[in-house]
Amino acid sequence: MKAKTVTPGARKRRGNKLIQERVHDSYKAWGKPAEPTVCPQCGAVFQEGRWQWLAAPAAAHRQMCPACHRIHDDFPAGFVTLAGDFIGTHRDELVRLIRNLEAREKGEHPLQRIMKITDQNGDLLVTTTDIHLARLIGEGLQHAYRGKLDFHYLQEQNLLRVRWSR
Repeated sequence: MKAKTVTPGARKRRGNKLIQERVHDSYKAWGKPAEPTVCPQCGAVFQEGRWQWLAAPAAAHRQMCPACHRIHDDFPAGFVTLAGDFIGTHRDELVRLIRNLEAREKGEHPLQRIMKITDQNGDLLVTTTDIHLARLIGEGLQHAYRGKLDFHYLQEQNLLRVRWSR
């Protein structure tokens, strides 16, 4: 029997129905890396089917993890914008909260990281390697400081834009 190859974005058949791939993320591998694999940039290890913070085995394969790949390409999956007068007077406190949320999440999920925190015309912009971390940061800000929180998910691009203001 001849093996079929599936390319990203390809249409698939299920019975009589033609199914279009729902979300295409070019940073998500189509196959799992060989186990164990270590990321030469951050040291995360792919073992037991997921990326983890472990000591790298001596004979591990080397491959850049998806988070380091996004950071290298400067191609975020999540954008969190903090806006309003509250930012100017509480900037350091907000950045500490954001960094603490990242540290907690990154400890369990190595692919969820902050790429940059930058000032833009009085607003604060946080870029992340994962949409889930962007959502978590937005919800953490809302829980701690209230304000107004908006989510805008671009499904076709696997991109989340979060806006928090106060």
